[in-house]
Amino acid sequence: MKYLGLAYYTPEAFAAMAPEDVKALVSQCPALDEKMRATGKVLVSASLGDLEGWKTLRPRGGKTQVTDGPYTEAKEMVGGLFIIEADSPEEALRIASMHPAATLGEEGGWAVELIPMDFYLGR
Repeated sequence: MKYLGLAYYTPEAFAAMAPEDVKALVSQCPALDEKMRATGKVLVSASLGDLEGWKTLRPRGGKTQVTDGPYTEAKEMVGGLFIIEADSPEEALRIASMHPAATLGEEGGWAVELIPMDFYLGR
């Protein structure tokens, strides 16, 4: 089964961190990302761009309306995502727990949400 992992952060908390603390935190991520990829179960892993570049598309009056920014107002924002293919829910949790947002960044409001996928269309 495939699982979508959404890595969240709290923009205000992250912005309040000292630049050297952010640098120290982010410098730990590549090793954790590599540990996760080394399982051979990670299909996709991505970090999302700054909120200023986000666009939202929605149907309105038979046309597609495009607006700036994320669709919903939220305390937490998605900062990254990954898709894993696991043989069991327990394996999915084990792999997801390796993600930096599941192990680091408490001060930046980091968290991971793991969601079973009913449908996946890859290349």
